[in-house]
Amino acid sequence: MDVQVTNERAAAPAPGRRRQRGRRRLSVDERREELIAAALGLFSTRPPDEVSIDDVAAAAGASRALVYHYFGGKQELYVAALRSAAAQLTDLLEPPAEGRPVERLRVSLSRYFDFVESHASGYGALLRGGPADRTGEVGEIVNGIRNLLLDRILLALDAPEPGPVLRVTLRSWMACVETAAMDWLEHRDMDRKELERLLVDQIVVLLRTAGRHDARIAELFDRLTEEELS
Repeated sequence: MDVQVTNERAAAPAPGRRRQRGRRRLSVDERREELIAAALGLFSTRPPDEVSIDDVAAAAGASRALVYHYFGGKQELYVAALRSAAAQLTDLLEPPAEGRPVERLRVSLSRYFDFVESHASGYGALLRGGPADRTGEVGEIVNGIRNLLLDRILLALDAPEPGPVLRVTLRSWMACVETAAMDWLEHRDMDRKELERLLVDQIVVLLRTAGRHDARIAELFDRLTEEELS
């Protein structure tokens, strides 16, 4: 009996050395993407300043040293996570190919708020500047997202290359959308769909007003109105 017990103990894995079954070996790119996904998940629920390298390592089931191996530090990881989020937003904001222009804009705006809601803390940190200098890489990401949004709006509205009046009008509305999103995240006292409808109504009013200063925008507004009523 004693020999049997001794043999069983010898065959049993030592504490802390149990095999990780089913864990396949990841490539360099796959491991890096896994760490970025873990960081994004944390940045989406907590302000970036409250997320540490150890937190990311624990969420990814990796070691602290491995995170530093792929990223020089928290700032580099934060920027990589934001770039990943921006790429996701790029896909989300692709307007549908069919439907009236204003309806396509509604769909794109709804997808934008999907992103805002699922990346609440990260979105807030992004617009407030986060832990980085807004004139650096984070600033480039923010401006890239805004330029992307402007392009998507023009595409959704079937608008021509924007003149100065249309460009200023749309950028003003984009600032309104960002402010409204931040306010909604802070208070949550308004139905999200209602807020989206309000913002669409606001851009229609802005285009109507801008049409008084640019005949091409007046034509655009008349065409949008006619298509909505047809």
